[in-house]
Amino acid sequence: MPDDPAGIEIRPLKPGDDPEVQIDLSERAFGPGSAADRDRRIRSLSRLIARGQWLGVFAGGSPAAGAAFQDMRQWWRGRPVPMAGVSSVKVAPEYRGRGIGRRLMTAVLDEIVARGYPLSALFPATMPLYRALGWELAGARDTVVIPARSLLRLVPPDAAAEPDPQDPRSAPVLRRAGPADADAVIAVLGRVHEAARDCGPITWDTASVAEWLAEPDLYAYLAGDGFLAYRWHHGNRDLFVERAEAISGRTVRALWTQLGSHASIAEKVYARTGPASAFWWLTQERDADIAHRSRWMLRVADAPAAIAARGFPAAVSLRVPLHITDGTRPANSGRWQLTVAGGAGTLDALAPSADAGGPRAPDRPDQVPGPGEALTLGPRGLAALYAGTPLATLRQAGLAAGGTAADDEALDAAFAATSFMLDAF
Repeated sequence: MPDDPAGIEIRPLKPGDDPEVQIDLSERAFGPGSAADRDRRIRSLSRLIARGQWLGVFAGGSPAAGAAFQDMRQWWRGRPVPMAGVSSVKVAPEYRGRGIGRRLMTAVLDEIVARGYPLSALFPATMPLYRALGWELAGARDTVVIPARSLLRLVPPDAAAEPDPQDPRSAPVLRRAGPADADAVIAVLGRVHEAARDCGPITWDTASVAEWLAEPDLYAYLAGDGFLAYRWHHGNRDLFVERAEAISGRTVRALWTQLGSHASIAEKVYARTGPASAFWWLTQERDADIAHRSRWMLRVADAPAAIAARGFPAAVSLRVPLHITDGTRPANSGRWQLTVAGGAGTLDALAPSADAGGPRAPDRPDQVPGPGEALTLGPRGLAALYAGTPLATLRQAGLAAGGTAADDEALDAAFAATSFMLDAF
């Protein structure tokens, strides 16, 4: 992008650009990290620059801001959807308050759309900027804490046909995993999310997973249908579990049993888990709790493509007219027919008054249209609906208007989800 009259240039960084400049911006914006963390960030930054996935802002030739987006897949009802994970958004302190952050994020969104991503997600340090451009809260990332003694002996299964969980002959084999297993880890985790019809978890690229598996303090294990990764934590008093995901009950028990085997040394087990993780039903006591929760935001960048890529319940069928108003991405705006059938969805453009034959729905979701009008959503309402937020909540928050009670019930059934992530970026 060329310099504008105000002397601001926004462009993808090139391999010749010094990554230390972006590290300096990050440290001035968020504070310095450790030397090991700095080395990891430079490697990641250099990889993103080489792919054209890091945008820099220059004011009069001086670095003023920057942001990156990661190439990811996000699982929605068991289907992987291409998603750009926005990260490392920062503005130098001396350039804040001049609208640079908004211009940068607008350029990032333009680049995301140009590369064909139907979705974007981010973890916000502050939300007004992102909400102004159409991102909205979609789900949580939880860290739970479990007294290690609660994992010493798991609750046995009710089903008589289940193998004895205390019989070592019934346990699947766990083998150590390293960088060479990156593709196998990605494949296993994908099968887990598909089988569970998960909404929200992400899949990284092979290079990122290999780098993660190479970290010397990470202990990673693969099974035929599961994966476990953890570290010692708090001066070796506790464990921190980054993954304990599997398809079968046998493998889930094997992963948590291995963690429980550390109870003679570890006092607590901290774990990143989803809200329906089986461990909640496996511990003997009610002493597990959520230690920390962070929220993430979603943006629908290409509405028809996002609907086509998402999974839906196979038993749900609907045809609902929508009126979408998206000032930042005008291609999403207009009147649409949402159709869901057989576990798939489509979003087809409608003629201006084909949904009800009445007056045109308002351009703002908080203006109530007349009876029979299409459900009206802005980009924030569309993102929240996509992530499973009930229509009653969207209406109360001023993110949806119009439509009918029957539409609300059908849409709640189609998009039903408790969206979560296990990773930050």
